[in-house]
Amino acid sequence: MQKTSLIALARHELAHALAASSGRSSRTVFGGHEHQLRQTVIALRAGEELSEHTNPGEATLHVLQGRVLLKAGEVFWYGSVGDLMTVPEGLHSLDAVEDSVVLLTVVKTR
Repeated sequence: MQKTSLIALARHELAHALAASSGRSSRTVFGGHEHQLRQTVIALRAGEELSEHTNPGEATLHVLQGRVLLKAGEVFWYGSVGDLMTVPEGLHSLDAVEDSVVLLTVVKTR
């Protein structure tokens, strides 16, 4: 059994993102390439983004800190602390409206 404090990890990754030239930082909490399920904490400095990319399977974003904007084409959704957002199939991107941390959960189906 493994126990992880998402609050502490979010704080840690956000500190790294704020100091990084890219404005982002991430750490896999569970899973990896050898698993179908993968959970990753992603921190983004305000104004940074994860550019448009394809969803590799079923995915959700749980906003742990800040505010984000999830975009898929002309459609978009704002997420705040505590929101659980279903990541759309196909191309999408994620913008940090504020300094933000999300928990990305993906089940690879492809």
